[in-house]
Amino acid sequence: MQLLQYVIQQTNLAEKSVSNTLSLLNEDATIPFISRYRKEMTGNLDEVQIGEIVKIKETFEALEKRKIAILKALEEQKVLTAQLTQKVKSAKDSITLEDIYLPYKKKRKTKAESARLQGLEPLAKMIMSQRVNDLEYTASKYTSNEVDTIEDALEGARFIIAEWINERTDIRNNIRYQLERFGTISSKVIKKEIDNEKAQKFKDYFDWGESLNRIPSHRLLAILRAEKEGFIRIKIEIDTERTLQKMESRIIRTNNECTTQIQWAIQDAFKRLLFPSLSNEALSIAKEKADQSAIAVFAKNLQQLLLGAPLGEKRVLAIDPGFRSGCKIVCLNEQGELKHNETVFPHAPQNQSLDAIKKISSLAEAHKIEAIAIGNGTASRETEQLIKKIQFKNAIDVFVVSEAGASIYSASKIARDEFPNYDVTVRGAVSIGRRLQDPLAELVKIDAKSIGVGQYQHDVDQTKLKKSLDTVVESCVNIVGVNINTASESLLSYVSGIGPKLATNIVNYRNKNGSFSSRNEIKKVPRLGGKAFEQAAGFLRVKNAKNPLDDSGVHPESYFLVDKIAKDLKTNVKDIIGNKEILKQINVNNYVSETNGLPTLKYIINELEKPGLDPRAKAKVFSFDKNIKTINDLRIGQLLPGIVNNITNFGCFVDIGIKESGLIHVSNLSDSFVKDVNTIVTLQQQIVVKVLEVDVVRKRIQLELVK
Repeated sequence: MQLLQYVIQQTNLAEKSVSNTLSLLNEDATIPFISRYRKEMTGNLDEVQIGEIVKIKETFEALEKRKIAILKALEEQKVLTAQLTQKVKSAKDSITLEDIYLPYKKKRKTKAESARLQGLEPLAKMIMSQRVNDLEYTASKYTSNEVDTIEDALEGARFIIAEWINERTDIRNNIRYQLERFGTISSKVIKKEIDNEKAQKFKDYFDWGESLNRIPSHRLLAILRAEKEGFIRIKIEIDTERTLQKMESRIIRTNNECTTQIQWAIQDAFKRLLFPSLSNEALSIAKEKADQSAIAVFAKNLQQLLLGAPLGEKRVLAIDPGFRSGCKIVCLNEQGELKHNETVFPHAPQNQSLDAIKKISSLAEAHKIEAIAIGNGTASRETEQLIKKIQFKNAIDVFVVSEAGASIYSASKIARDEFPNYDVTVRGAVSIGRRLQDPLAELVKIDAKSIGVGQYQHDVDQTKLKKSLDTVVESCVNIVGVNINTASESLLSYVSGIGPKLATNIVNYRNKNGSFSSRNEIKKVPRLGGKAFEQAAGFLRVKNAKNPLDDSGVHPESYFLVDKIAKDLKTNVKDIIGNKEILKQINVNNYVSETNGLPTLKYIINELEKPGLDPRAKAKVFSFDKNIKTINDLRIGQLLPGIVNNITNFGCFVDIGIKESGLIHVSNLSDSFVKDVNTIVTLQQQIVVKVLEVDVVRKRIQLELVK
């Protein structure tokens, strides 16, 4: 099967859309570029659809690569026939392909192989013919120096038969069906671990069982982690008797002396070969689905976090709070540059609150601070309350900012390169302040796994997770667009067509030659050729450029079209940008061509209406309940303000201003059934919750979303 047909079958998309998308991908075009600037070629496919084509393409290519390897191995064994070649080439998935290859796969020394070397394969064939009536006499002919007794001969023959049964695709597929439809997974605590403190978080799974095909992804990943850590044992089961009967009905055709031998071989094949292998396969498939689900949750959360509301270009005083070690304070200008740093000790044991208030007040005035960012870690609530006691000369908004991953950033090479003369505490405070100014620009510097908005992210396939999260980061960066004159290397590296090396070259060019004055000047960056410019230009913004389109999402390849529109309107490009009245007069049908269809033209008009519009909302001030400082302050029935800080398939976690986040189970999100938690809440959303249950010992809080 050809790639094109394979993708069409998997997606049900139009042939032209798939064919053109595959061509663009083969030319190293990125997903954001294709979806934004090649709408006519793809039939207006969005990023999700193009991303799905990319995944299917990768699956197909991996399958084809495996087919080539198998055909080569079969040829080397001199067993390759035209029929076998066709079977291999026509396999549509890896399970089918591996089943075809199984009889020819080189095996370590098995019981069946030993029996063959003892010359027992002819006896096995006779038993399987089911026509032998005097089996004891027949088997006696196969005794030898290596085969002592008739029973040894029959046992060896059964080992060979068991291997044949194991290699039968119909038998394997039937057991797969039984596992898929009726398989169960159960877990039991390992007795010596029952009182282990670390095992208590898995207490729910000390005696657990449910259908394998219905177990939620988060529960399967939790059970697998508990097994990995040595607290429980996992068992996969199906109705063995029923499965053996089905196997017998497929194999046994008569009722004579051979029947019992075949029945024993069937039981052996099932217990020793088939079930261990296929139950592991079923668990592996379930794990793969759980991984996909968990990765999808993480990706969706990450996207919401990266597209979180920025404060914008405001002067910020950021505080990384602490008790004994003090509160690290930094002052940042509008561009996030560090202007001042020091440490104050307002809390126990020093209790120098008056000195801290004076210092923060004077810094706010000296640096014309417009907002204060407080990290949400240790001493956050106490620091927030201290700040709110200060009578600033000018109104200053106070924000509590997530510290998740800040310590990872502060110890990273990126942070060391940015602030070589400052320690990790200062870098961490800078990161908190910059997160308030622009979450996306700051969070791209941190390994996405460390941001803490997923479920069991360390238990899923790490390669798939990284690929998915990188795609999300790239998508978010390109949705927002990047100011080429202020963006960090980290941010630039995610721009379509750029990557880390070109990002470094752009920053080096900028440092040497000053700010870029136009998009065209980007071509002067060393090693940034025509292809990279084509992919990147539409996502890079140049503020106050001579051509106002350089600060928009209109691609340079379409500038001529905007010039023509302006000329037809007897005005200039500058005057039509943002002018809704003039833009309403444009009849886009007059400008349709083979390369610029209605989707592209509508996109251009939208960009002219709001050029370079940041799609993100603006940051809003939020305050936790000042009376709630620890889990011991919670009471059932309380209504509390909170911020959604993690979303899972089973509900969402909410920061209510204490160390422990509370859980709103999916059943407590709405009066009606909730299929997708994201349809009810979004990450960083400010909500009101009701306390349903407080377990101080296990540090668990159950909440309900207040309608």
